[in-house]
Amino acid sequence: MPLVRFPAPAEPLWHEWDRKAQKSGLRHTVYAVNGDQYTGEWQDNLKHGKGTQLWKRTGAIYKGDWKFGKRDGYGSYSVPDPVTKEYKKVYTGWWKNDKKWGYGTTFYPGGEYYEGEWSGGQRSGWGRMYYGDGSIYEGQWLQDRPCGQGMLRLPNENRYEGGWKEGKKHGPGKFFYLDTGQLFEGVWAADIPKYGTMIDFGRDEAPTPTQYPIPKV
Repeated sequence: MPLVRFPAPAEPLWHEWDRKAQKSGLRHTVYAVNGDQYTGEWQDNLKHGKGTQLWKRTGAIYKGDWKFGKRDGYGSYSVPDPVTKEYKKVYTGWWKNDKKWGYGTTFYPGGEYYEGEWSGGQRSGWGRMYYGDGSIYEGQWLQDRPCGQGMLRLPNENRYEGGWKEGKKHGPGKFFYLDTGQLFEGVWAADIPKYGTMIDFGRDEAPTPTQYPIPKV
């Protein structure tokens, strides 16, 4: 009796339906149960490529790159102003694994902002911080605080150059009192000068020089 060959069974329809349900490549808009909305590219059912995420509860918006469901690449994060409802940028720059990572700029309330390097969502590396009182810190950061070598320039142009640790002056450094024409060079510990020397420095050009010059040793 000849061997009868039956045709291979057809692929179950649910396989085809599952493939069609997989969002990949094309742009799609998807609404979450909590009202959040994403419009952009997908891969294997994950946000991947260019896309825009809107969080309904806060009204915040992220526009930029995604990688397997997380913000990764270049993008900007904005929130609505509570009064005007206009969008204000909070961060523009590079992301990795859903956190600020690389070079970027963050805008804080009161007009303060930071531009520089980030790691794991914290200021780390080189950066410049503009404070609300007019002070500017430029230098190294670690875990969101000045750490390493840096310069702090005050609104009256006086400045400190030297070591920092955990956000405070620490180690060898120089403080230039340009308003009085003096320079203190010494060693700090947790923002307190421990020892050093004070000399006249540009006293003739200082706007409010001391009454008498410092005697030479």
